[in-house]
Amino acid sequence: MKKGLVLKSTGSWYAVKEVESGNIVLCNIRGKMRIDGIKNTNPVAVGDIVYFEDADDLDKGIIHTIEPRKNYIIRKSTNLSKQTHILAANIDQAILLVTVAFPETYPMFIDRFLITAEAYRIPAKLIFNKIDLYDEGQTAYMNYLVDIYEKVGYECFKISVEKKTNIESIQELLKNKSTMIAGNSGVGKSSLINCVDSGLDLKTSKISDYHKSGKHSTTFAEMFELSFGGYIIDTPGIRGFGLFDIQKEELFHYYPEIFKVSGNCKYYNCTHMHEPGCEVIKAVENGKISELRYLNYLNILTGDESKHRL
Repeated sequence: MKKGLVLKSTGSWYAVKEVESGNIVLCNIRGKMRIDGIKNTNPVAVGDIVYFEDADDLDKGIIHTIEPRKNYIIRKSTNLSKQTHILAANIDQAILLVTVAFPETYPMFIDRFLITAEAYRIPAKLIFNKIDLYDEGQTAYMNYLVDIYEKVGYECFKISVEKKTNIESIQELLKNKSTMIAGNSGVGKSSLINCVDSGLDLKTSKISDYHKSGKHSTTFAEMFELSFGGYIIDTPGIRGFGLFDIQKEELFHYYPEIFKVSGNCKYYNCTHMHEPGCEVIKAVENGKISELRYLNYLNILTGDESKHRL
């Protein structure tokens, strides 16, 4: 049996790097693995450590077992689906690439990503791209978001892939770590990876001028080894980030600033919506908790993302 690292997942075939030789072997999984209580659309994920053996066709392999994952990032396949999709496993950090225009990344999407990272104890960072394209109002809005998330404790970076602005800081961030990068289609994930490591040549696409949204240039998640040390996992552009296995009564645990003050609420089971003596509501009123983040919390809690808005 050989040990390998899953570099790419197409849903049926997996590119696996054999640890001992460094060879890339195309593998599939034995049928039983598909029905062992796994409700993911992808039972094997990029970043998994697996054990495989040679198939009858010596160019191929068959995956038999997966090592227990230290962590993973997961989302619902769609908001209505009961199936889930693991974006990446065994990562040191998760990065969300954000653009405030061309296309716009909505704060609700950012919060859903960060909630998932918090739930699985994965350090998360935000990178704001395309700063060279923003007008005065868009730049002010970006700085407003950066201020909100930095105050919560999330490290934020402002870059331009096109102009190669602040790329050195991203290279330092990625060095010697296993990093997953996610974001909406068109925010520039593949372009950023090409920019931080000129040895990589990932396919990129222009965004649509018609509706200012991106076209998918990455079809499947794939891990790339960086020349300066570490791995980066490029993921397909996603339009929605459905939360999985997060109970409503525990949601506030994954908003660090809400959790921090919640212990002082009058009632131990406070939902932080309307209860008297709620320290969270008081902190929002005093400007200590961002109203934007709080309204996103209410939207997710109530399941009505049109009800609570600024």
